[in-house]
Amino acid sequence: MSDSARIVIIGGGVGGASVAYHLTRLGERDVVLLERDELTSGSTFHSAGLVGQLRADPTLTRMNQYSVELYRTLDAGWTECGGIKLAATPERMAEIRRQIGWARTFGLPLEEISVAEAVELFPLMDPEGVVGAAYLPTDGQIDPSQLCYALATRAREGGATVRTRTRVLGVKVVNGRVAGVSTDQGDIDCEIVVNCGGMFAAEIGRMAGVRVPIVPMSHQYVVTDAFHDHTGLPTLRDPDLLVYYRQEVQGLVMGGYERTCAPWTAGPNSYDAVPPDFNGRLLAEDWPRFEEISGNSRIRVPAMADVGIRKLINGPEAFTPDNEFCLGETEVGGFFVAAGFCAHGIAGAGGIGKVMAEWIVEGEPGMDVWHMDIRRFGRQYRSPSYTIKRAVENYETYYDIRYPGHERSAGRPLRVSPAYGWHAAHGAVFGEKSGWERVNYYAANEASGGPAGEDERPHGWAGRLWSPAIGAEHRATRTAAGLFDESSFAKIEVTGPDAAELLEWVCANRVARQDGAVTYTQALNRRGGIECDFTVTRRGEREFLVITGTAFGSHDLGWLRKQAALTGANARIADVTGQYACFALWGPRARDVLAGLTPDALDFPFMSSRELTVGDVPVLALRVTFVGEHGWELYCSSEYGLGLWQALWRAGEPYGLVAGGYRAIDSLRLEKGYRVWGADLGPETTPYEAGLGFCVKKEGDFLGRDALDPDPERRLRCLTLSDPRAVALGNEPVRLDGRVVARVTSGGYGYTARESIAYAYLPAELGTPVEVEVEGRWVPGAVVKGPLVP
Repeated sequence: MSDSARIVIIGGGVGGASVAYHLTRLGERDVVLLERDELTSGSTFHSAGLVGQLRADPTLTRMNQYSVELYRTLDAGWTECGGIKLAATPERMAEIRRQIGWARTFGLPLEEISVAEAVELFPLMDPEGVVGAAYLPTDGQIDPSQLCYALATRAREGGATVRTRTRVLGVKVVNGRVAGVSTDQGDIDCEIVVNCGGMFAAEIGRMAGVRVPIVPMSHQYVVTDAFHDHTGLPTLRDPDLLVYYRQEVQGLVMGGYERTCAPWTAGPNSYDAVPPDFNGRLLAEDWPRFEEISGNSRIRVPAMADVGIRKLINGPEAFTPDNEFCLGETEVGGFFVAAGFCAHGIAGAGGIGKVMAEWIVEGEPGMDVWHMDIRRFGRQYRSPSYTIKRAVENYETYYDIRYPGHERSAGRPLRVSPAYGWHAAHGAVFGEKSGWERVNYYAANEASGGPAGEDERPHGWAGRLWSPAIGAEHRATRTAAGLFDESSFAKIEVTGPDAAELLEWVCANRVARQDGAVTYTQALNRRGGIECDFTVTRRGEREFLVITGTAFGSHDLGWLRKQAALTGANARIADVTGQYACFALWGPRARDVLAGLTPDALDFPFMSSRELTVGDVPVLALRVTFVGEHGWELYCSSEYGLGLWQALWRAGEPYGLVAGGYRAIDSLRLEKGYRVWGADLGPETTPYEAGLGFCVKKEGDFLGRDALDPDPERRLRCLTLSDPRAVALGNEPVRLDGRVVARVTSGGYGYTARESIAYAYLPAELGTPVEVEVEGRWVPGAVVKGPLVP
C-alpha cells in the first residue's frame, strides 16, 4: 500500500464512494478510499433504498434532486416509480400543501392528488381515513449496494484507489492539522482525511480529537413474501401512521419510526462502542418493538395482516441530534466529516458527494449547507448524555408535524441567562436555541395584547403557536420601551498584534475604526457570498469584540479561525459568550429609563460604544438596535446579570417598560427591514443582492471583493400581502406574471404596520404586483420600499 496520498477517505459505504467519485470528477487523482471490510458492509447494505427529494431545507432538496439526476446515469437499479405522501388529518394536509408550495420553487412536479387517485396509483392501500395526498413522479428507489459499487467503479475509473479490508487504527494530527492515518496495513501520510464512517464516524472522529455527535439507532423494516401482481408501485409514506412502503419484486418493504426507539451501543454516560467485528451484520430481530409499526401497516395495507414475512431487517443507522447530516471541515484542519445520514443517506448520497468534493477542493462548499455543517453543534454535544437525549427525541418524533415555533424538550434547560429565574417567575414562555433557554414571549402579556387581540391571529399554519402577547410586546417597544434578554448572543474576542489587519481582510466593511466604534459588517467567501453577518466593536488598538447570532457562534468562530490560519495572522480568537450577559433596552422612552440609572452622559452616537455604570453594575453599552428604535445593548459580566436586569426593570416600570421576547423582536425587525443570516442572508447571497451595499467599504482589499457585482440581477425585496392574516414563514413560492421566480426567505406579521410582510430575492427589474402561495392559496402582494415603519 502506498505510504502517501493527498486525500484519504475512511468508509466504503455509499457516502465514501460518492465523495471519492466526485473528487475524481474535479480532477483529484491522488485519492485513497479505505474500508475496514467490504464495500457496503456498514449501513449501506441494509438500507431500504427509498429516494425522496423534497425536504424542508432548500439546500438538501437541491442535493437530493442532483442525486436523482446522477442515479439516472448509473447501472444501479434505479426505478423512477414516483412517491406518494398521505394525509390522514386536516393538519397533515395543510403540511402537504405547504410542501407543494416549496416544491414549486425548486421545479419539482409535486402535485396534490385525490384519495381516489392515490388508490389508483397504489391499489394495495385502504383509503379509510385518508383526507388527501401528494404525488411526486420523479421520486423513486434504488438498490443501495449496487449504487455504492457503481460509484466506487466510477471513482476507480477516475483514478482513485479503493482498499478494502483495511482498518484505520488512528489519525495523525500535527499542530492542529491532519497529517496522516494509521491502518493495520501500514501508515499513509496525507493532507486531507474525509470521515465517511457512518455508524463508526464518532469513533473515527475521536482518533483526531473531534466530537462527531451521532448515535447508532436500531432501525427496522420487513420484506414480505410475494403476494400481489402489481408492477411499478410508487413508494408510499403515511406519516400519521408512522409507516412507509416500497415495492420489492411482487412483495413490499415496510418500515417506520416507532415511538419507543432503541439507541445501539451508546448510552447517557458512554460514547458509542460499535463492536470491532460488526461488519456486514444485522442486529437481532426485535418484534415486540416493531409491533406498533406492524399494526399500523395493516391499517393502511390490509394485506399486511396475512402476508408472509420473508425477513425482518434490524440494522443500525447513524442519527444526528437534529436529523440533519454532519458535513464539512472540523476544528482540526483538513479533517472533514460526511456522516450522520439519518436513514436518508441513499437519497442524499449523490448530492453529499458533490458538495463535499467541492468543499475539499475549493476550500468552501458551493451551496449554503449551514444546516448540515458539523460546526453547528455547540460544546454541549460533547456530552453523550445530551447527544442521546436529543437524538432519541428526534427519532421518536421523526414524522411529527412541526408547526412554526415548535420547540424541542429533550435536555432542557441547559444554558440559562443570569435572569432566567426572573423570566420564569414572570410567566416567560421559553424557546431553545443552541442549548440556550430564551424568552419567546411572556404569557403574562397576553391580556394586554391590544384592541385587536385574537383578531390578529394569522390564518392556519402560522397561527397554531401564536400568542397575542407578541403584539403587546411589539407595540410597547414602539410606543414606550421594551427590555429583552439577549445573553445568548454569541460573543467572540479577537485580540493580538494582527487583530485589526485580520478583521480588515475578513470583513467587507471597515472595522478598524476609532476605539469605541461599532461596525455592522459581513464576512464573505471567495464567491462574494455572505458567510457571516455580525457587528464588530473596537475596544482597543489590538482588541475587538464580535457579536453574532446565538446559533452562529461556532460557525463564525470557526470561520475567523480558519482565515487567521490561512493568513498566518498573530491573533487570539476566543469564544467568550458565557462571560457576558446582554440586555437590550429599546424604545422612545429607553433614554428616560437608562438616564435615571447612570451618572454618565448618554450622548454617544449611533453605532458607537461606551463604558458606563448602570445602577451598581459596570456595563459596556453599545448604541445599536435590531428593532429600529432608539436604545442600547448593555453588556455586563455574567455575575452582575441579574442585578442589572432587575435595576432596569424597576427603573422602567414608571415609563411603561415591558419585558419582551424573541417573537416580538422578529416582528419588529421585519418592519424595519433588518436581515437575518441563515434566512435572508447566506453563502449564496451577496451584500449587493441583499441590499447591504452600504456595508461594503470603498477602499481596501478584503476576502470576496473581486467576486462582487454592484449591479446584480436580483435583489432582496420587501413584500406586503393583501390579506394581513395570510402569513408567509419561509420557502413559499413567489409568482410574477404567472411564473414562479423566487421563494420567501422570511416573513411574519408587522403589528405596527398591520401588514403581512415577506422578503424574497426578485429580479432587479420588475413590476410591483406579485403573488405568494400561502397554504395552497395564491395571495396578491406588492413590492414596497422599506422600511415599513419610519
